[in-house]
Amino acid sequence: MTDVTAPSMQLTPVEPLRAAPSLVARMLATPALVIGLSLIGIVAIMAFAAPLLSPYDPYDQDLTRRLVPPVWYAKGSWNHILGTDNLGRDYLSRVIYGARISLLIGVAVMIISGIIGTTLGLVAGYFGGRVDMVVNFIITARLAMPVVLVALAVVAVVGGSLIVVILTLGLLKWDRFAVVMRSATQQVRTLDYVTAAEAAGASRTRVIVGEILPNVLPHLIVVATVEAGSAILLEAALSFLGLGVQPPLPSWGLMIAEAKSFMFFSFWLIAIPGTALALLVLGINLAGDGLRDVLAPEGRA
Repeated sequence: MTDVTAPSMQLTPVEPLRAAPSLVARMLATPALVIGLSLIGIVAIMAFAAPLLSPYDPYDQDLTRRLVPPVWYAKGSWNHILGTDNLGRDYLSRVIYGARISLLIGVAVMIISGIIGTTLGLVAGYFGGRVDMVVNFIITARLAMPVVLVALAVVAVVGGSLIVVILTLGLLKWDRFAVVMRSATQQVRTLDYVTAAEAAGASRTRVIVGEILPNVLPHLIVVATVEAGSAILLEAALSFLGLGVQPPLPSWGLMIAEAKSFMFFSFWLIAIPGTALALLVLGINLAGDGLRDVLAPEGRA
């Protein structure tokens, strides 16, 4: 008999599966998120620790110290690092306290508009049919109204104040939430886990809140950050036109409006609050993009 020898088989080593990086590791590996959260963190520290950080009361006036330039100018003084405004108020103190106004408006408008728009978008995307038609009509009616013009009209009639600005912008800025959440919900509603939850007898509220909402959260975060930055800029625009936050509150937009008469002689009066406003909005947008990348399913692998 002939011995038949089986050919030797060469085994290829299998690489062990690598564990997915943790949430903190993914966040630290996203430069946009790190930069954005750093900028927001600096502004938040300024806002919460304003009484400790500001060297003067932001409302105290000293007409003998009007328009003192910042310390890096030849006539600057270390007593007022960022100088003083046209009423002799310390500019550093007003910039620090202005962070409170901007963050309050951004967060409050984002919450109000987010609740309205997310609710409409989830309901329209999940139920469809006549409910979707009604919500689409409401969204179309809202999109037909220019935000800036309506806000100007409301504030001009009711009167400018911090609460009026927040409520006006919150009731006008929900359309993007509704459109994005409706589209995302329509994509998710037919997936297997939603069908399985419905087959298991889960209520519609449980399916929407427990199954659909967590899976469209990355879209919601991006829209929320965009709307927060947009609300801060709109408040600055309204304050610049004299119909937003009223004096003597230290709003960055109001500080720019008060300095427009001196822009050719004391440019720093506009440059300092304008830079603070731009950095805050930039940080919010970068943080939103970074959180979307971290929380998206393709970023977890």
